[in-house]
Amino acid sequence: MKKDILLIAAGVMALAACQPKEAADKPVEKQQVAVQDGRFTPEVMWSLGVMSEYAVSPDGSQVLYALRYTDMEQNRNNTELYLMPAEGGEGQRLTTTAQSEFSPVWYDDNTLMFCRGNQIVSMDVKSRKESVVAEHERGFEGFKVAPDGQSLVYISTIPVVRPEHLDKLYAGLDKTTGRINEDLMYRHWDNWVDEIPQIFYAPLAGGKAQMDKVVNIIDSTFESPMRPWGGTEQYNYSPDSKTIAYTCRKKTGYDYAHSTNSDIYLYNIATGETRNLSEGIMGYDQNPVFSHDGTMIAWESMERDGYESDKLRLMVMDLATGAKRDLTEGFDYGVSGISWSKDDKELAAVVMYRGTLEVFAFGQDGSIRQVTKGMHDINSFQLNGDNIFASQVSIQYPATLYAYNLGEDKAEGRKLSTFNDDVLSQVRMGRTEPYWIKTVDGKEMLTWLIYPYDYDSTKTYPALLFCEGGPQNIVSQFWSTRWNFEVMSGAGYFVIAPNRRGCPGFGMEWLEQISGDYGGLCMQDYMSATDYFADNFKQIDRERIGACGASFGGYSIYWLAGHNHDVVPAYADNLLKGGYDGGRRFKAFLAHNGMFNFEQQYLETEEMWFDNWDLGGPYWDWNNPQVKKSYANSPHLFVDKWNTPICVIHSEFDFRIVASEGMAAYNAAQMRHIPSRYLYFPDETHWVLKPQNSLLWHRNFIDWFDQWLKK
Repeated sequence: MKKDILLIAAGVMALAACQPKEAADKPVEKQQVAVQDGRFTPEVMWSLGVMSEYAVSPDGSQVLYALRYTDMEQNRNNTELYLMPAEGGEGQRLTTTAQSEFSPVWYDDNTLMFCRGNQIVSMDVKSRKESVVAEHERGFEGFKVAPDGQSLVYISTIPVVRPEHLDKLYAGLDKTTGRINEDLMYRHWDNWVDEIPQIFYAPLAGGKAQMDKVVNIIDSTFESPMRPWGGTEQYNYSPDSKTIAYTCRKKTGYDYAHSTNSDIYLYNIATGETRNLSEGIMGYDQNPVFSHDGTMIAWESMERDGYESDKLRLMVMDLATGAKRDLTEGFDYGVSGISWSKDDKELAAVVMYRGTLEVFAFGQDGSIRQVTKGMHDINSFQLNGDNIFASQVSIQYPATLYAYNLGEDKAEGRKLSTFNDDVLSQVRMGRTEPYWIKTVDGKEMLTWLIYPYDYDSTKTYPALLFCEGGPQNIVSQFWSTRWNFEVMSGAGYFVIAPNRRGCPGFGMEWLEQISGDYGGLCMQDYMSATDYFADNFKQIDRERIGACGASFGGYSIYWLAGHNHDVVPAYADNLLKGGYDGGRRFKAFLAHNGMFNFEQQYLETEEMWFDNWDLGGPYWDWNNPQVKKSYANSPHLFVDKWNTPICVIHSEFDFRIVASEGMAAYNAAQMRHIPSRYLYFPDETHWVLKPQNSLLWHRNFIDWFDQWLKK
């Protein structure tokens, strides 16, 4: 289903989705917030500044960052650019416009370039004087400037052209809304595929892009970067500015829908020739980065086609000989966001490691060492010399800039930015503790326990089990404006958040066990975590436990709803006979955008490789044992056993798990006369990105569980 950990991409999507077609006349300003009783509420969460992008100046003395604020009344947000010293402190605002600025790039130590509307703009940092570098009617999604400063490469889109035999049917019908398709991949995640992104090269002269000399280096019907996550990280200039390495999956239609086989291509600017560097590697190859001396190139590489959660290996190629090495061979974890050290002897990368996201260093000599360690997630970082500037979050704070050094050993980092301190200092966050819990097969599972914000050890509280999506996605120290553990804590709940089977960061065996076994050990892991805390924490009221989740987590809720009738499994003789509340572990459920009917889901989703891998293939292939096992665990087959109130949420523009899945689940509950509620968003996607929609989502979430767990 694709992991929700790609937070930068999601932030950009949120920015785009929340902007009206015509921007308001005034920029959105930071609110003055007074927090009542120290409680972290959805309203307080949405008042915080959201740092989406950042860039370190070439000399390492300054850090530019993009900060987004929301106007809930206008239902829109606005991103401005800020500048702060590399040592940290309060940021100085550089832009004040109704339009958002994004994709900031340093041209030199005093000159910034960034996107605004359909322009690329240059700014002199000292004088604040701006000039237009480039303008394009279809706009820009991001860009990079060549190391020699003589050109730039930008992302824009080209329209998908109807084939002639279909186009003639539309003659004279300029008001029709009908769509005719004769292939797959006519929609993707949350968009109809009416346009595709491509990479364009433009020379620079006198501070202006020569748009009359633009070259489309893809020049085909293939997309690059890859939707929906890809951005400027998917291509890079060589240090001599003569070649461009880029990521592309050179497939369309049916072939695209059934394959993850992307490659790294090397484009020669002078000759226009293209060379495939990763030919023969069958999975995702992405995000190429040249060494400083230009002799090597590294990228993230998966081995197997059709498997989105395969291990992301750190591949390095000698460009002269073509020889490749995997620097993560024997390392049981994947990497992302790679960057070369200044002497090219090491590469730094983010690793999902035992419940957190940390920076590791991988030596050309085969050595591996951990640079950072703490109760945090490092979502991304930039190297400047040996200095690491990181975007860091935790369950208790949103994206914040931190500083590290590449030579450090398991360092906790130094906080740099302060833009949310005035609000967060008023909040009493619920504390977070890690627990390693025994599973039914004797393994250990990391589970986070988040306490209620007003915790008193002499009282009892309701609890919520959080079921992660993905399905192969880590339950880490993440921060989210949808599943925010501190909002749940602020509402007076314990939160139980297990890293069940399928979560990365605990080795490949743990990660891969879930494929083809959706109703197996991963579900037992949820039950083990719930039973452990219900049995061992007297402050958790075992009669007031709910469960919630989205995507695969939504599937988990539907599955648990059909298996909520017996809480005394064979391995748990210590539990009270007769179970929890009338024989139920859970007293209330909430499912967001979850799979309900696997047969329906298989024919309604868009990237077919996902269900082919995880379910084993189409449901009509009954000679396949994995297919039989997978489809037998479809939640709709267990509706006769539903006995618990359930809230269903779904969105119209979720093309991964379409809205009919949620409607079917809700209708089933209604026809079983089970107390149920249906929240439907006609204008949202797999996520909920519009401010007022998000606030309604959270208010509904709290109200639903309060109704069943507090009264």
